[in-house]
Amino acid sequence: MKDRNSNSQHILNTSANLLGLCFIVLTSRNILQMKAASLIDEFTAFAIFSFMFSCILSFLSMRSTTALGLKYEKFADVLFFVGLFSLFITAALITFNIIE
Repeated sequence: MKDRNSNSQHILNTSANLLGLCFIVLTSRNILQMKAASLIDEFTAFAIFSFMFSCILSFLSMRSTTALGLKYEKFADVLFFVGLFSLFITAALITFNIIE
């Protein structure tokens, strides 16, 4: 059987790094005064919340000594993927100038 909390450390580390990247994207967008800020802001904010909750749940998973820790880890994994996909959409919108 797979070791409990085996992914939590990786999720926590990577989510924290991507959370910082989201803040850089949001700040850069505001400094450059890009058009269509609303859609980019929405996806970035969604990614920020996804990564933040993923960090919290993976931390709780590592600290938990009960079976609830495995549920925290699985939910953190799902939220991490959702945040990653949201960040992908944000990068595509910025890179390809899909919206004007």
